[in-house]
Amino acid sequence: MALPPPDPKFDLRGVGAEINCLQFSCNAHKPCPPLLFSGSSIGEIHVWNLNTRRAETVLDGHDGKSVFWIHTLPSRDRLISQGRDLRICTWNLAEGRNDVVESIPVNSVGFCKCSLLSTECGLLAVPGTESSQVQVMDIGSKEIISSMTPPTDGAWGMAMCMKLWQPKSGSSPLLVVGYEDGSVALWNVLEHRLMSRHIFHKEPVMCVDFDCDNARGVSGSSENILNVWSIDEQQNFKYCKAQELVNPGIADVRIRQDKKILATAGWDHRVRIFGWKKVKPLAVLQYHSATVHCVSFSDHIIPEERLLAAGSKDKRISLWSIYSQT
Repeated sequence: MALPPPDPKFDLRGVGAEINCLQFSCNAHKPCPPLLFSGSSIGEIHVWNLNTRRAETVLDGHDGKSVFWIHTLPSRDRLISQGRDLRICTWNLAEGRNDVVESIPVNSVGFCKCSLLSTECGLLAVPGTESSQVQVMDIGSKEIISSMTPPTDGAWGMAMCMKLWQPKSGSSPLLVVGYEDGSVALWNVLEHRLMSRHIFHKEPVMCVDFDCDNARGVSGSSENILNVWSIDEQQNFKYCKAQELVNPGIADVRIRQDKKILATAGWDHRVRIFGWKKVKPLAVLQYHSATVHCVSFSDHIIPEERLLAAGSKDKRISLWSIYSQT
């Protein structure tokens, strides 16, 4: 008999708004506490101490507009956030500060989240000035080093989601972008060149993640299908598997750092766990009473301490310990 799904280890409440995005920072050595950052629909970023399970700080720099992407820079004292106020903010959190040190305007009015590549200089993929365009910025200089526009601008619709990474071979970073027409495209960043494109979904691509070690990716949409695909040595997409779900709507998907499992955030209020190797369903986590907007795996140094966080429209964040379940 299969084991029943676990209950949350604990939850976090008190935001008073929908939870749109999550980001852990748990790999600092003691006595630094493990942290979880959450972005909300009222423009606030809560900094949660996971030892005390309370918010240490509330950051407010997006004029009350929804924060829908956050990421820590290599130092946990630096945070970058993206909001519906059409700005990307860089925060200085050192020594108790909570200052916006830089604010970068973004001309896109869509919901396409940025993607950060923590290289020596730091690269940030951002939605472009045109709906289907994506750009890559050098964080240090704030210069746009690449602009990538589909050859038939408008036919693909808006850029909806993206993932930037550095392949093991080749000098240029690569960028996977999901579009409104259901297609996923692979771009060579330094050459501004389209490498491959394939229509994996009948509806707009809502989320994407990529395993650069195994050259495999996963994407979700408003359908009840989780699509898994790979990229071959010629940089062409190859279809791998379509995993059917009971209910439609995938808001977010994340592959855990050890490449063993992945999690999806569902419109049906559920978090689903799959084995990444064969995309085998492992568990359905039921706790939230509304759409789950986002999921995130922690970066604890010790594997047994790693957590999964889920943020929901019901204004709650659930924390799950699922290491023993895998």
